This record gives sequence, C-alpha cells and structure tokens, in this order.
Amino acid sequence: MKTFNEYLEEGKNTHMIHVEDLVFEGSKKAKEAVSFLEEIAKMLDGNTKSRTNATVKWDGAPAIICGINPENKKFFVGSKSVFNKKPKINYTPSDIRKNHSGGVVGKLTTALKYLKKLPIRGVLQGDMMFGPGDVKTKTIDGTNHYVFTPNTITYAIPVDSNEGKRINGAKMGIVFHTSYSGRDISSMSASFGVNVNSLKRNKSVWVDDAKFKDVSGTATLTKSESTNINSIISTAKKQLQSSKSFLDNIIGNKTIIDNLNIYANSKVRTGSLNLSTKEFITFVNDKIQGQIDSLKTEGAKKKKESARNEIVKYLNSKNTELDSLFSLRSSLTKGKILLLRKLESVKSIGTFIQTTDGFKVTKPEGYVAIDKHTNGAVKFVDRLEFSKANFTVDKNWIKG
Repeated sequence: MKTFNEYLEEGKNTHMIHVEDLVFEGSKKAKEAVSFLEEIAKMLDGNTKSRTNATVKWDGAPAIICGINPENKKFFVGSKSVFNKKPKINYTPSDIRKNHSGGVVGKLTTALKYLKKLPIRGVLQGDMMFGPGDVKTKTIDGTNHYVFTPNTITYAIPVDSNEGKRINGAKMGIVFHTSYSGRDISSMSASFGVNVNSLKRNKSVWVDDAKFKDVSGTATLTKSESTNINSIISTAKKQLQSSKSFLDNIIGNKTIIDNLNIYANSKVRTGSLNLSTKEFITFVNDKIQGQIDSLKTEGAKKKKESARNEIVKYLNSKNTELDSLFSLRSSLTKGKILLLRKLESVKSIGTFIQTTDGFKVTKPEGYVAIDKHTNGAVKFVDRLEFSKANFTVDKNWIKG
C-alpha cells in the first residue's frame, strides 16, 4: 500500500497511468499490464477469485478531499492543495476564502456545508459532480433528464428515475473513490475504492461510490469473447517475453521514455493509436532539433546535436526491438478495448459530449482496475473516445 506522501506526489503530477503505457516502465510493469487484462477478464467471466476490482472513472471536478483530520478530530474539506508541502486544509468558510480564489471557493464552501452531514469517518477523496445551480433539465430523446457537466462529459439522468429523484433537491453531488487511514496526515495510507453504504443519506447530497456494479448481469463475457481475450493475452505474453531485455535496457534512459510517452499522446491527439518505429525515430529527431534551434551558443548546439545523433543512432539500431515493443502495446490496447466494451454495456446514467449541434452520446470516461493484493491501479480508458475529447473539447471545470 502506498504511503500518504507517495500518493500525494502522484496526485500532484498528471494522472494514473493507462494500462498499455506500463510497457514504457520496464518488463516488470509490462507483466503487471498483462496481468490486469487477465484478471479483469476473470472478473467478467464471473470468477470470484479474480484479484482485481474495477471502479468507474467519473469525470468530475474539482477533486474534493474531506473528512476528519486525525490530528485534531476536526472536519475539513480541501482540493488537491491538501497535498501541497504547505497543505491548504479548510475547517471554516474563512479558511476557504484565505486559501483559495476563483470558482473553487464556492465549490469548497458548498462541500464544507453539506458533506459534514453524512457524516464521514476517516478521510475520503472524490470528484464533485455538481453544486448549487449546476443541474439543468433537458429533454433528450423525448425524455426529461437532469444534466450536469462537471468536466468534459455531460451526465444525464431521467427525472423520473430513482437516481433522478435523489438528485432532485440535492445541493451537491459527489462520487468517492479513495479512502485514507492513519494516525496523522503525514503517515496516512491511501486505498482505492470506497463503499458509501456506511454514510448517512442526506437529501442535500447526492453521493455514490465508483465501484463497478453489474446489477443486470449483462457484462459477462460470452464464450466467443472469452476465447478472443484469452488469445490476445496469450499473444501479449509471448511478445513480452521477446521484448523483456529491451524494455529493461531503455527504462533507465529518461529521454527515450519521456519521448515514448509524448509520442503516444501526440498520436491520440491526431486520432490514432498506431505507433510506428520509423515515425517515432523521426519524432525524436525533430523534437530534439527544435531544442537545438532554440539554443543561443554554438557550443550548446554542438553538445545537443551530439546527444541527438547518439540517441537517433541507438534507436535506428533497435528497429526490431521497437517493433516488438509497439506490437506488445498494441495487443494490450486491443485487449483493453474488448474488455471496455463489456464494462460499458452496463450504464445506468447517460453520458454525452456537448457540441454546438447538441448532445453527442459518448462512453463513460473509463474505469480503474485495482489489484486487491497490492492496491496498485491503472486506467482502462478508450483514448480515441475520451482522451482525444479531453484534449480538444472546451472545458469549464473549476480547478482546485
């Protein structure tokens, strides 16, 4: 289990890693990626011995960290700035006004007022889905829905549904996904997954947890799907074995690893998941050339050119190994998408992208696979569906 400080560092950085990008972290992590596919497949096959759980990634904002500070037994709320070296922990509205500015002040003030009514034991983290005035009523396919857009995705819930009745009159909505425990803030440990059944229901707060719930039983793999995913996993294991040495050799080369991640994300922005060895080498060459062109002195330029020539020469000598790496990542992506389609077959809340032409149906943001034994977690996200939208769609979220 991660220490609180390790999780803090993760929270201050970008986001949880995509399962297929574990291949950029060495053979041990790549093996974990294959294992995640295997265990999610077991879960969807109805195997209760699967060591992996899945939670839904809700697309809320801002992140809310709240609960009882074990050091003084006081209820607090905060954004991710709770994780700062000088933490911003808010016990009163005046604390919020002192520590924050902009729209997040209103969100945290709402959270402080209503979340203490649940009440919360320990410390929880969740995504705020809406506050006062954020929920609108829209007609979608002839049915009245409550809709709210906390981030990129618009959520739509039929007014007459059970969830709609819970939302009606609620002052805020939140989905919890992480809990913390410990004697004091500095030694707390994070655990993915929260069960909100222990919380007291309050009409002012629409609250849920992120656990994947297949109440209909429709997300079970068919025999054909099970055969298909097992074939993909078998192929990935063979590819991993042939790539193992290369994966472990490049893991210590920060320039190569950083560029692999940047290159992969750049492909998502263009609407492609296909990685090419030739294209990657050109990408690295051009990126470093841009850095060379920005340098002022000839000495600095020559030094950078020498480093560029060395890394490009190395990559050119590893065409076969790069091909194998990209093939492994492609297999992981293919398997992930197959599993995502089954997970997505269970959806009680409508998800849309708001465009100039109205609401466009989209999938949920994705899922988080959690290893029950190690508490390790990775993202299962359709990057062409959601990540591209996340890069390109105008957003109005309130950052913490």
